[in-house]
Amino acid sequence: MALHQAWEWERWKAMGQHAFFATVLALCLPGALAGADMTTGAALSRIGPAVGLALWYVYWIALRGGADRPPLPYLVGALIGWAFMAVVDSAFLPVAVAVLSPYWLRRAWWSAGGVLVLGAAWSLQSLTADGSVDVRALTGCVLGTAVGVTITCYVATLDHESHKRQRILDELTATQAERAAAERQAGTLAERQRLAREVHDTLTQGFASIAMLLDAARDELPVDSPAARRVEQAMRTARDNLAESRRLVHALRPAPLDRTHLADAVRELTARLAEETGTEAYSVVTGRPVALPPSTEGELLRVVQEALTNARRHARAVSVAVTLSYLGDVLAIDVQDDGTGFAPASRHAGVGLTTMRERIAALHGTFAVESAPGEGTTVAVTVPLPTEPPSPEPSAVSGTERMAPAS
Repeated sequence: MALHQAWEWERWKAMGQHAFFATVLALCLPGALAGADMTTGAALSRIGPAVGLALWYVYWIALRGGADRPPLPYLVGALIGWAFMAVVDSAFLPVAVAVLSPYWLRRAWWSAGGVLVLGAAWSLQSLTADGSVDVRALTGCVLGTAVGVTITCYVATLDHESHKRQRILDELTATQAERAAAERQAGTLAERQRLAREVHDTLTQGFASIAMLLDAARDELPVDSPAARRVEQAMRTARDNLAESRRLVHALRPAPLDRTHLADAVRELTARLAEETGTEAYSVVTGRPVALPPSTEGELLRVVQEALTNARRHARAVSVAVTLSYLGDVLAIDVQDDGTGFAPASRHAGVGLTTMRERIAALHGTFAVESAPGEGTTVAVTVPLPTEPPSPEPSAVSGTERMAPAS
């Protein structure tokens, strides 16, 4: 709607400008031909330049769309034509108002000043040869100048207000778009939280109950019996799936980010990994932490979670380190373990690595995996930081922190 209104205003403004040019030229031409002793040659010397100027205006302004930004060739050619016409007959002096109207409509005060200068030059023509003043001619000049100033200032003011209104409408449209994006993000987060609650109340609780029942059944079986070993295997499977369901809940609803920034959330992840597995897991933060949008921090946290899960399930690592480096314009995250490693070039990318790569690509960052058999694995991520980052909250981590494994 706003774009349509702006287009309509520009169309009507261009039509009014064309009509103004044609009206001024049409009114000046009869005055130039009003002489009683006008010969055919003299009439052609006035009609020819007027027609030429009109065609020049039509070509550059009407046909080539120069109503808003008149090109320099139009200005040079039109001023030369007007100067020639004014020398031939002073009745063509007011044509300069029409010639310069595409420029003057942008600046009301410049428009008024230009019309006043032309009005003064026009008024000089009211002086007779003996130095007396032709009152009727001078009155016509003054009234014509006043009308020209009034019309030009009014149209220029309308143009200024139209552009001001358009800016307001653009800002309103941008605000509405931001609000819609925020509402979509809020809806997405609400749906993730709902799914997290559903998974927690069904799968997680179910796996926990199965593990408890299998634990009770194992205690009633003879030690080292085949049935006891199968129950032990089933219990490990249930516990592994219980841990996976809990990680899924954290992935859908990264609870640490509800209270802290990304740096603190990563510290909690490494602390939980150390507590649950006995692995030496710690986090290091360098630079000044910058608060990122919640969706961005959520995506980065899920990438770190997936990297720690891979180190836990596949690498059989003894030590895992997560480094967050705030480098001014980028955030670099490295997840390094000393596990078995693999050859990335010869191994088909799993779902976890593909998902991490897609998440970072959506954040306009870079993702890389460095690994070799027996030499551990490093997941390297970089994402751009805001150019004007908000001040971190008091809970943000600063400096360098290390979380040792839980005892």
